[in-house]
Amino acid sequence: MAIENLRLRKKAVIVSPNLNPTDPQVVLEKRGSAAESDCSVGLDCLLSIVRALGMGSCLSGEGAGPHGGAASALPYGNRRRRVAAAAAPPESDAGANKRWKSTAKKMKRNCSFDAKMELWLHRIPKRLFVNGSSEVASLFTKQGKKGINQDAMIVWENFGSKEDTILCGVFDGHGPFGHMVAKKVRDSLPLKLCAQLQLNSFHKDGRDDIINSGLGSLTSKESALTSTDGKAGIHNQNHTDITTMRESFLKAFKVMDKELKLHPSIDCYCSGTTAVTLVKQGRDLVIGNVGDSRAVLGTRDEDDFLIAVQLTVDLKPNLSKEAERIKKCKGRVFALQNEPEVARVWLPNANSPGLAMARAFGDFCLKDFGLISVPEISYHQVTEKDEFVVLATDGVWDVLSNKEVVEIVASSPPSSAARKLVESANRAWKFKCPYAKVDDCAVVCLFLNPSSNHYSPSTFIPNGTETSVNQSGIGNKKDFYKSVDMDHSGTP
Repeated sequence: MAIENLRLRKKAVIVSPNLNPTDPQVVLEKRGSAAESDCSVGLDCLLSIVRALGMGSCLSGEGAGPHGGAASALPYGNRRRRVAAAAAPPESDAGANKRWKSTAKKMKRNCSFDAKMELWLHRIPKRLFVNGSSEVASLFTKQGKKGINQDAMIVWENFGSKEDTILCGVFDGHGPFGHMVAKKVRDSLPLKLCAQLQLNSFHKDGRDDIINSGLGSLTSKESALTSTDGKAGIHNQNHTDITTMRESFLKAFKVMDKELKLHPSIDCYCSGTTAVTLVKQGRDLVIGNVGDSRAVLGTRDEDDFLIAVQLTVDLKPNLSKEAERIKKCKGRVFALQNEPEVARVWLPNANSPGLAMARAFGDFCLKDFGLISVPEISYHQVTEKDEFVVLATDGVWDVLSNKEVVEIVASSPPSSAARKLVESANRAWKFKCPYAKVDDCAVVCLFLNPSSNHYSPSTFIPNGTETSVNQSGIGNKKDFYKSVDMDHSGTP
């Protein structure tokens, strides 16, 4: 409206026949009209830029849609609203204004709810999400050189109001709004997991036969629950409770992804996050993993040497089962020429977005083409030889091996172990990848026997045999190093 008024005023000055062109007032008014015209052009350009930025985050040089057009590259929410608007009959200015006020009010209400929820979460005792430590855990994150820190982390003691239960997690966001997605999952996923655990515990009695029969009938989208001590499945007296926890993980992850899809203020069309979430209940560890973040156990072998055991598998497109699922859903998997070691997921008819993982929260542009948010769940029963578990994002694992990580944590004071590990990873980035941008890093160190003595580097294993762990958790001996380690792809 302001721009239109400026244009009308300019026309009025030019066409008035009763004004003397040499009159100083007319000259000044003409100059003012020219300035206003320039202002009008500037505002028009600004509005054009704003409209262009509103088109979304999935545009690429070759076009993000099947035909390379920008319309198909709109974010999920924007594209859905554009299609609905095109199908709807024309509405008056009053109707459009009313609809806009209603939408703005709804978004404000949702943002207000999120803010109140975040404030409530921050007040919960023994819930840590920033750099620091407690008696049983240490956590630290540091921004890299790629922009805003998109990593998030959490340690929640007395999880579910149970003194013997603790939840830990790290989340690595990616895409234009990855930091928002990671933060949202950090705050909401534990609540959903807690609710599912309580709900399933109410219905646990009388379902043993059903649960036992369900262990052997997982669908193709569900990962088998495996034990990292070398035995597939669960074979202990608490198998019903662990299976209930597994079901809770699957349901919570599913609900979390659906909430992200419907979220009114976070664009998850080309943004998402990984999640490796651990729940320790008594001596039982259950881990749900989506993406390429990783969990590694520091434990002692039969000779009492400290070794590293990888508890999760990096769920990347180079894994055969992941690539097979993606290709079956018409997605494409290939690496770029300048980074042949990094397999990525692409849309069927466009060279975008190039996601370097096979499972993730969000990234709804790929959810119809093989990307899933179903977690791979693993189980480990803690023994007296187990020392700590390290959860970290790929900013750590890209430059440090499992063995190096365990060595750094074991040689550091428990309260600063996470910080020491992140600092070591940052130095490794500068030394091993001097021309690459340092990635964000987030680390959580959970100490399983905090009252025991911390071990010095002299207790680490010498060169000898290596115990590798395959995806089913079965160990194999190899003549190399006496440590349990995997390469960065998660395969032995």
